[in-house]
Amino acid sequence: MPSLRQIRYFISVADTGSFTQAASRCFVAQPALSRQMALLEEELGFALFVREARGVQLTPAGGLFLERARGLERGLEAAAEDARRLARGEAGVLRLVHSSSLPVAGALLAALTQFAQAVPGVRVDLDRVSSEQQMRELAEGRADLGLARFPVLRRDPALIVQPLTPEPLWVALPAGHPLAAQAALRVADLAEQPLVSAVHRERGGLARRVADLCLARGFVPRLAAVISRKTSMLSLVGAGFGAAVIPAGMGALVPAGVVLRPLVDEDAWAEAALVLPARPSVLAERFAEVLKGCWVT
Repeated sequence: MPSLRQIRYFISVADTGSFTQAASRCFVAQPALSRQMALLEEELGFALFVREARGVQLTPAGGLFLERARGLERGLEAAAEDARRLARGEAGVLRLVHSSSLPVAGALLAALTQFAQAVPGVRVDLDRVSSEQQMRELAEGRADLGLARFPVLRRDPALIVQPLTPEPLWVALPAGHPLAAQAALRVADLAEQPLVSAVHRERGGLARRVADLCLARGFVPRLAAVISRKTSMLSLVGAGFGAAVIPAGMGALVPAGVVLRPLVDEDAWAEAALVLPARPSVLAERFAEVLKGCWVT
């Protein structure tokens, strides 16, 4: 198999028509270059050049080989440039996983827009994954960056967790609900209200945060007739099945027929975090910085 060095020497000889000039261009002694060309011809099994007194000319076979060799050289140059852009965080694919309570709206949508404008050569592959599952995806290399919701029951000590500024919690209510007449609410006001979200026994996240707030006030959250752990719970609120406690960042998803009221308890907040592998990619680090700049509560 011809070496890359031999290919470069060959192209230089073909371009200059001279072993001496090619050697000077390649910063190698002329006898060494001539030796490499002889070895290349031996390896290929045919003559590349016709040696003449005034220089060299390509044989027909050499001309065809030159055409293919230039394509190889261009391919290598393109590969090197693509790799350089990837190393600089200007190209590639960013695999981003996010909790359902951190939807593609608000700060996340703003960060995606800003990131796409700054690095148009990068593609972001989004997937909605529970906070617990994100830890596994990141630790096993199937994702580059996670946006998780605390509490997270099982953490991997090898991952980097960067908490974000907590968000205030709001109550989503059906329009016309008795509690909607109040300008603000407390968690205790929800003691008799059916909620359309429920805690998963093996997961943390928003539902567990809400349940913990209720338990701290001495009551177990009541479940509505229909529940969801996804953003579809807001549609259930609009249909009159019950209420939901959501972070401020989900406010943009509230459908018609739903009203929001703030919770005024001092601990009525939810916290999110960026989660990265121990050795994050340049793209992951770059997106994390953009998101932190967009994160306003």
